[in-house]
Amino acid sequence: MATYQWEGVTRSGDVRKGEREAPSQAAVISWMREQQLRPRRIQVKRRAMRSRARGGGRYRGGVPAKEIVIFSRQFATMIDAGLPLVQCLDILAGQQAHKGFQKVLYEVKADVEGGSTFADALKKHPKAFDDLFVSLVQAGEIGGILDTIFLRIANYLEKVEKLKKKIKGAMTYPAIVMVVAALVVMVLLVFVIPVFENMFKEFGGDLPALTQTVINISKNSKTVLPVAIVALIVFAIIFKLVYSNPKGRLFLDATFLKMPVLGPLLRKVAVARFTRTLGTMISSGVPILDGLDIVSKTAGNKVIENAILLTKQRISEGKTIAEPLMQTKVFPNMVCQMIAVGEATGAMDAMLSKVADFYDEEVDTAVDALTSLLEPMLMVFLGVVIGGLVIAMYLPVFKLAGSISNVK
Repeated sequence: MATYQWEGVTRSGDVRKGEREAPSQAAVISWMREQQLRPRRIQVKRRAMRSRARGGGRYRGGVPAKEIVIFSRQFATMIDAGLPLVQCLDILAGQQAHKGFQKVLYEVKADVEGGSTFADALKKHPKAFDDLFVSLVQAGEIGGILDTIFLRIANYLEKVEKLKKKIKGAMTYPAIVMVVAALVVMVLLVFVIPVFENMFKEFGGDLPALTQTVINISKNSKTVLPVAIVALIVFAIIFKLVYSNPKGRLFLDATFLKMPVLGPLLRKVAVARFTRTLGTMISSGVPILDGLDIVSKTAGNKVIENAILLTKQRISEGKTIAEPLMQTKVFPNMVCQMIAVGEATGAMDAMLSKVADFYDEEVDTAVDALTSLLEPMLMVFLGVVIGGLVIAMYLPVFKLAGSISNVK
């Protein structure tokens, strides 16, 4: 038996709190419903001594999103089949290939066996289960729909990861091309051009202006390159320091949103993430204010985070969600109007899901357009830089060949 602290709402809207000994959280929920109370918060006050999880102290490392998705789907299937919660955790921990995540699951199982709620046990491992995950599980526990909740979590995580991979994939190609191009230019300047310089000295005569400029750059490269590398490191450190400061991050995030090509893409990604996350939470029974608080932490942009928190404040003052969202001028009017329709029809979660699907497609289109734009720009850049170096080295050869033909 564990002692639970409970908080519930009466039919008249009054909040009641108290403590009750019970064998499980489900027993407390059943008792509260008998008392005509709607459960709002239930947590263990005193826990039995937790048996030590396998492998010693708690695991503090991160867990790949793929492992969380697989766990969520398998857990939902097992709960739907009627298996007890502890048995599900034991089976999934035993077959887990990721040793760190296996340790987390054994620790969660031990906490649940010791009288903790499932959500409280998950909350102890923020590197594996974030606030969004824990809040959804807590709603599922109270509502008795853990299998449905875990399916929603799996679907949500899969779509979020798909969006991340799409963006990373679009950025990987130009990044690799630029790194390879920089290495090629460095090799040409440091090793190849000095060989040509010695050969040209034997020929004698004046060199073309372009060739002389490239040779001068080559001579200075051994001094300039270390300085440039140090400057890049200093810039990265300064950027990190500025970004870690709230005001600095707000300025940089606002600047990113105003950039010509990158800005609209970042805004679309933020809208897709906001609507997908909030829709998942509302459909799972999480209160709108709690949902907005958690969604703001996953925004990934300080400007958008502030807009969401301002919306939360206005809602607590009695406003609708669409009106303050539109006033922030961060979210597109179309999104605000569709949310307003969802509020009016009582289908907010479905409307948010439709908006998220639409903006996922918009992000795909924007990423494809960005990739199509970058490819020719990279080709032109490589042609000008590397082609210019090659031409500069061959100009004296052409000049010498012309001189020899004139002598003949």
